[in-house]
Amino acid sequence: MSITDSVDSIEQEPAGSRALPDPGALVPALAWPTVSLFAASLVAFVFATVGYAQGWLPAWVTIAVNATVTFTMFTVLHDAIHYAISTVRWVNGLFGRLAMPLIVPILSFPTYAFLHIEHHRHANDDDNDPDAWASHAPNWQAPARWALAELFYGKYLIPAIPNRPKAEVAETLFVLVLSVIGVAVAIVTGHLWTLAVVFLIPQRIGIFFLAWWFDWMPHHGLEATQRSNRYQATRTRVGMEWLFTPLMLSQNYHLVHHLHPSVPFYRYVKTWRRNEEAYLDRDVAIATVFGQQLNSDEFREWKQLNRKLGRLVPVHMPLTSSATHAVLHRIPVASVAPITDDSTLVTFAVPEALQDEFRFEPGQHVTVCTNLGGEGVRRNYSICVPATKTQLKIAVKHIPGGAFSSFVANQLKAGDVLELMTPTGRFGTGLDPLARKHYVGLAAGSGITPILSILETVLEIETESRFTLIYGNRTKESTMFRRDLCRLESCYADRLEVLYVMSSEPRHTPELRGRIDAAKLDRWLTTSLRPGTVDEWFVCGPAAMSTAAHDTLLQHGVDAERIHVELFTGYTKTRSVAHDYAPATLTFRLSGQEQTVDLAAGDSILEAALQVRGDTPYACMGGACGTCRAKLVTGTVEMDQNFALGRAELDAGYVLTCQSHPSSPTVFVDYDA
Repeated sequence: MSITDSVDSIEQEPAGSRALPDPGALVPALAWPTVSLFAASLVAFVFATVGYAQGWLPAWVTIAVNATVTFTMFTVLHDAIHYAISTVRWVNGLFGRLAMPLIVPILSFPTYAFLHIEHHRHANDDDNDPDAWASHAPNWQAPARWALAELFYGKYLIPAIPNRPKAEVAETLFVLVLSVIGVAVAIVTGHLWTLAVVFLIPQRIGIFFLAWWFDWMPHHGLEATQRSNRYQATRTRVGMEWLFTPLMLSQNYHLVHHLHPSVPFYRYVKTWRRNEEAYLDRDVAIATVFGQQLNSDEFREWKQLNRKLGRLVPVHMPLTSSATHAVLHRIPVASVAPITDDSTLVTFAVPEALQDEFRFEPGQHVTVCTNLGGEGVRRNYSICVPATKTQLKIAVKHIPGGAFSSFVANQLKAGDVLELMTPTGRFGTGLDPLARKHYVGLAAGSGITPILSILETVLEIETESRFTLIYGNRTKESTMFRRDLCRLESCYADRLEVLYVMSSEPRHTPELRGRIDAAKLDRWLTTSLRPGTVDEWFVCGPAAMSTAAHDTLLQHGVDAERIHVELFTGYTKTRSVAHDYAPATLTFRLSGQEQTVDLAAGDSILEAALQVRGDTPYACMGGACGTCRAKLVTGTVEMDQNFALGRAELDAGYVLTCQSHPSSPTVFVDYDA
């Protein structure tokens, strides 16, 4: 047979019989997001049940919470049935049996697993699909059917009992008898209403939504069966994923589950995006959230249209600060909490009247001013929360002998008041809700703080973008925000990857052992992070690491404009001597007021401005933070060093006044610009 004949035969092959695309993910040793979902659901059930029994929680709250628990526990049960919780088989059986009593306590886990696997084998086959009752019925009957699921399962199960294993039947009889005894005891002791509130009513509501969202929405109206065309036996439902993916625990991508049952629920979206074109080539069933059926070409058009118009509910871009320059305010501390043994999270209670001024862009920092022992101290700290949050938080790494970090570690407490400047800095990048980019962050130690803000804001705002974080630390225990990063990885499993580099963990993965250095970057830049696949780079950490990373990226051909470097301190340079510059006259605008001052030879613009305006903004004095940024309106200056301003800002005429010396007789700068 010729190559042409072979190609023709593939093209003529029915789409429904074509091989499955590779899901790209194996069953994990332990699916921590699923285990966490189980633990959270169990805690919520106990809390709501005890709260109602003790009288400090109203019935409607308990019913709502426990109905939600029925729904979430089903996802645990669902993954357990398909051995998607662990590669160790008995672990799946354990979680399945623990979850089952909160869903359908009159069936055993093995029995329900049998019913569900039969649904997978015969989906949409009215004679053999145990779930067909939920989706293949007149619409007016559907709600009543959803609420009475056990009756329809019994109709299917009872004839099958003689052929089921004796151990399975015995286990089902055991749990059925226990359930009947439990109800009887509640009646005899006068606690039937309590049982109804904490279990019977919530469980019925949960079953209703499960039948609606797991059966009817994915399967109704489809004629193909699992065996006739597995790509048309169930559907993916697109649109408003920002809402329905978390609400339905990814079951809006139910098609992925039927094609790859062993993929855990939290990886459905990632699997879909990995194989989207392959699925479309197989003419999969797709519908919009409003029920419009789409073929593959219509879906591609729909997707392009939605990229142009934005999501069905638009992203609300975070506002920026209303302050034209850094302004000092007294701000109370809301809380002080340890992150690691040598770092502390400080949360501020910004008064409502100042909230507009303290809005920030991801990657910005605030300057903290204190008077410790009569000696003024100024320190810059990056804001470590996304720009979509209104609360202001900084992380302080303890430095041995450090004046402010020691104060935070040992003395600072909630209710204390610190002087804070409004946010400044240009480390971040402009965001676009319709963008589809790949960002990479290189962070070490406390360098995670601004990158964490950028990372989380990107994932919230740009729903099609992804982020790779390479994060260096000594040990797991010294890793700041490790729990937050784990949470984000679970939430954005399809768009966030974190690689932990450890310098003092001898058992750590060999490829990730040591420090973030040129050798490791060379390897990544020639394999998984080729320059052409990354849109923007963010580098923050010790000066040696940041400089090496910057130089290595340039050597690999990365455009300098796509590399963002944040240094917490500039390099100390010898003060310019008087004969290097001539005296000059400085005029500057600050807070709407213009003032003129004579500037001595060798003084910086900032030094001259501080002589007449003590509120002139500044912080690091090393050219690293950008707090003293101003626009050069007239005259010329020379800057000693610059680690804060990008090429676009320099071209627009901005300078760092702490590093700028007039090279013309008169100079006019505008801090308000």
